[in-house]
Amino acid sequence: MSPMLAGSRLFLVLVLGSWTLVSQGRIYIDTLGREVALEQEPQRIVTLAPSLTEIVYFLGLGDHVVGVTQFSSYPPEAELKPKVGSYVNLNAERIITLAPDLVISTADGNQPAVIGLLEKAGIPVYVVDPRNTREVIETVVDIGRVCGVLDKAVALAHELSSRVDRIVSKTVGLDRPLVFLQVNAKPIMTVNGKTFSSDLIRLAGGRNMTDGARITYPRISLEEVIRQGPDVIIVSSMDRGGEFEESKQQWLTLKMIPAADNGRVYLVDSDLIDRPSPRIVEGLEVLARHIHPEANWEY
Repeated sequence: MSPMLAGSRLFLVLVLGSWTLVSQGRIYIDTLGREVALEQEPQRIVTLAPSLTEIVYFLGLGDHVVGVTQFSSYPPEAELKPKVGSYVNLNAERIITLAPDLVISTADGNQPAVIGLLEKAGIPVYVVDPRNTREVIETVVDIGRVCGVLDKAVALAHELSSRVDRIVSKTVGLDRPLVFLQVNAKPIMTVNGKTFSSDLIRLAGGRNMTDGARITYPRISLEEVIRQGPDVIIVSSMDRGGEFEESKQQWLTLKMIPAADNGRVYLVDSDLIDRPSPRIVEGLEVLARHIHPEANWEY
């Protein structure tokens, strides 16, 4: 599929993501096929994942956010909002006391039992389920529609999609280096091909060394990394307090690995490559520059 065709898929969401006008508001169909009725444009929004918090703020609706999950650290003002637990361990009572007129949930991580409790309490819950970079951009449009800012969401999504297309077009025809992504130091852990990070590596013109692993975040031995000999090593981590620079320096001593021998070991902010938020496009641009420094990245 050409970059332009792939990018145009974004706008199919405008047709597939449907809503129905009723006498008292609108009924929206979320990504799980559920009907979600809203009497008016939401004024009190609770987001149940850090990525969803970022999307709502990206749409200019930060003033409407009344509750967020733990680790909702971007933008900085989101940290000041009331917390409703972590996205895998939600506090339903706390959410209900915030009196939201919309809760935005993710199918990947949020507890179905808690979502059920919120619905029984009469709180509308809209579920999204992005699985790759393009779907993250589609989700921006989807949430924008539900929150009453569709035109703005489409404009922002078009800009994000254009940035993705630009990266893909600049790497077409180039060799695809073998990339090893480290997301944890002790033990060494990486990602398989079903992750957002792996999708970014592919879009950036690389090959994920562990694309075919059965486990989402597999452990891998140092010996196996040496055996496969990646051309590029990206050091990131789910441990926000990890000693990333130390890990980078350790890799650089292993000159039998092409990435180390050529000084191609890089640190990347994990929030840019493992959160399905608008900043994932920034993460793609960072990876593309590391994987293909020979390309012309002047715009």
